[in-house]
Amino acid sequence: MAVTKEDKARLVKEYGTSEKDTGATEVQIALLTERISGLTEHFKVNKKDTNSKRGLMILIGQRRRLLKYLQRKDLNTYRDICDKLGIRK
Repeated sequence: MAVTKEDKARLVKEYGTSEKDTGATEVQIALLTERISGLTEHFKVNKKDTNSKRGLMILIGQRRRLLKYLQRKDLNTYRDICDKLGIRK
């Protein structure tokens, strides 16, 4: 369910400009997408976990705001990251 240290380092390396670039919008979106997919798998088993479902909705809203910001700032990067992560919008 949680993103491991190795997964986080892999995502930062793939989407960031450097190894320590965790604040980039692309990296934040990738990390949120990883957490969202983990929670989605969790809900396939635990259908009645409403408290975690609220957390999922918060993460989805946060990712949506970051995507909206990236769309305003750099449309080509927005399209690239949506294609890479499989986000439909």
